[in-house]
Formats: sequence, C-alpha cells, structure tokens
Amino acid sequence: MSGETEHIIIVGAGASGLMAARELARAGRTVTILEARERCGGRIHPLPASEFGYPADGGAEFVHGEAPVTRGLLREAGLSFQETEGTRWSFDGTGFSREDRHDPHEAELHAMLRGLRDDLTVADFLRRHFAGPEYDGLRHSVERMVEGYDAADPERASTLALREEWMDGGRHTLARIVGGYGALIDFLTVECRGLGVAIRLGGVVSAIEEAGGALAVRAAGGELHGCNRAILTVPLPLLREISLPASARAQAAVAGDIGFGSVIKILLRFARPWWRERKRDLADMTFLLSDETIPVWWTRYPEQHPVLTGWFGGPRTAELATLDPQGLIDAGLDSLAAMFGLSRQDLARDLVAAAATNWAHDPFARGAYSWATPRTRKAQAILARTDGPVLFSGEALYRGRDMGTVEAALASGLETAGMILQDG
Repeated sequence: MSGETEHIIIVGAGASGLMAARELARAGRTVTILEARERCGGRIHPLPASEFGYPADGGAEFVHGEAPVTRGLLREAGLSFQETEGTRWSFDGTGFSREDRHDPHEAELHAMLRGLRDDLTVADFLRRHFAGPEYDGLRHSVERMVEGYDAADPERASTLALREEWMDGGRHTLARIVGGYGALIDFLTVECRGLGVAIRLGGVVSAIEEAGGALAVRAAGGELHGCNRAILTVPLPLLREISLPASARAQAAVAGDIGFGSVIKILLRFARPWWRERKRDLADMTFLLSDETIPVWWTRYPEQHPVLTGWFGGPRTAELATLDPQGLIDAGLDSLAAMFGLSRQDLARDLVAAAATNWAHDPFARGAYSWATPRTRKAQAILARTDGPVLFSGEALYRGRDMGTVEAALASGLETAGMILQDG
C-alpha cells in the first residue's frame, strides 16, 4: 500500500505514541491516536503549578544521561533543562551522613562484573560471588539500587543489563526540564495536531481484529476504527487486556520475559523548608536515602521550593498496596518524622499541598517502567518485529542503556515509525 493512503492507528498518547505519530504524519501518513486517559502524556503526569509552586511531575521527572532524542526535542521546543546539583545524604536509623558511595569491596565487584560472560540474575550473582558476611554492606547497597532506582526485582533482574550502571556507581547525570515533562508533551501534542494527527481521548482499546487484509481497532462502547496498521505503545501489563490477532498475540506472549516495576511517588509541599532549619548541613541536600517505609527523598535544589518528593520502587511496594493516596501521604510524613525526630502531626500542620500515586494502581499503567531480565533482549527482538500489521513500541522495547526512561520511549517511537517508513 502506498504511504500516502495508509492509515495508522497508534494506541497510547504517551511519549512513544506521540513521537511515532509526529514522524509518520511528517511523512504524509494518516495517523489517529487512541488514548484511554482524558489527557496526553501517559506515565508523564504534570501536576498544577498552583498547588506546588512550579510545574511538578507526578510521574516521570528526570532526564537520564545523554538522552540525545530528548535533548534534541527540547532544542526544537525552545525548552531548557537544569542538571541536578547538591549533596546526597543517608540516614542510618540514628543520624545523617553524606552518602559515601565507596564500598571497600567496590574494586572486587567491578572486576567480577567485567569478567562476567553469561548473564544471571542479580540475586544469583550476589549469592555466587559475594555471599559472605563481609559483603553484607555491598549486597544491601546493590539490592537497594536495583529495587529503588530500577524498580526491579533482584531475583529476576539481569546483571549484564545493569553492569554499566554499577560500574559508574549510578553517577551519570540527572537533569530536569524547566517547565517539567508536561511542557515537552504539550509541544509534541501541538506538533502532532498541526500535522493533522487525530487524537481521541477517553478511547480505551479492548481489541484489535484482522479481517480482509485490514485492521479494526475496537474501543470501549463498541466503537470501531479501521486502519491498515496499528502500533501498540501501552505499558506491558496492558497488553494482556487487549484482544489481538493470532500473530500479534504470539509476539505479545514474550512480554512476560521483560520485567515491569512498581513505583510509589509522593510530593509534599510545606510552608517552609523545615529540614534545612532542623539541620543546617542539609541546605544543599538533593537526595536523602534511608531504610524507612518511604526510603528515598529528594529536593528541587538548587531551586528553593519547600517541596520534598518521596519515592519507593520495586517489588516491596506491594507491602503498601492497600493504602490510598492519603495513606501514602501519611506513610511519607511518618518516614520523614522518624528521620528528623518530629511527629507526623507537626509536619502535617506545615503541609500546604500533597499528591501521591501508586502507579501499580493506575488502571492505564499497572506500574511504572520496565527493566531487563536475562531473557529480555530476545523478547525485545521478537516484539520489535514489523512483519505483521500490529506493531509494538515503547520504553520496554528500547535496547539502549537507559531502558525504562522517557528517552527510551521517545527513541522507540522514532525507531518504530522509521521502520514503517522504510517498508514503504
């Protein structure tokens, strides 16, 4: 079929779907996006500046590493980014200390990683090579990074996939977009609409059916949309909830070989930055790590907004599965209170605004982002095939270093569109 008459439906108006739509529409394809939510962005979730004092991010927040696609888009959009600054701190249950990433066994860990040829899970790697009591601190540090940063399960996560991250100690740059990720989504949305892309919000897709060489995409309420090809950019857990043609169903069956993590994110805006008043050394605090219920916190430093963001990732988030947003906010306040020797009531009195999301509870996400198991690369190759009319795209299919990021989603959308255009 000639490109000029081809109609492509993209399921999902997140970063990947919008990026693919823009590229295809630029090349003259007719594109419709069906988005289940009443907004674009997916797991990018802007929160009102009126509540938090700046355009806060309830979902994705940081730009990780070099992120060439993201940074190229920012230049196009006239947006800028700011690298994080400041000091990382830890709380060990009794006091605060500057986060020292050096472990006495770090050189040994790096040597073992460099020599690793066959992949195995992180838990197996640690059991095999670092089992003794002298490695307790190292194991704790590695497991905390895998669970907290990658939202991954050490019993399933790939050691080879995480090797680069460990080798640089997790020190690659982190930045934020001035105006938040919402500004980038707004830019892509305007671009898509300007190119004639139809974006239909509130369109929950239940099935994709194949008949007579064409596709019919069925949305909730029975509405049917005809097309020649469809691109599914939904989070991995949602693939199980969409009925697919046999060939696409066989492809989607391997999605279970790609890990998918849960994240709880809590934003707390206070009347004043009380943590700096409690402890002057924390004036330039950026991250604070602990073993409290909500174990990771960060500030907006060098910006001075009196906002603390709490983060809990990985399989242990299941322990808080019964909590509603207010319950999560209370858990966050309790964690801060325990570290700073205050009561929850003291902190709550100073609270101006709060938001909490357990992304596992979000019906159109069922979690936060993907991570690699030892079987993931093979699964990605199967899902990335373009020999059928139903294609798959999104951060989970990205084979570069920073899988699970917005950069991964944007790059995957771009790659999927490029493969369609290459087919002619």
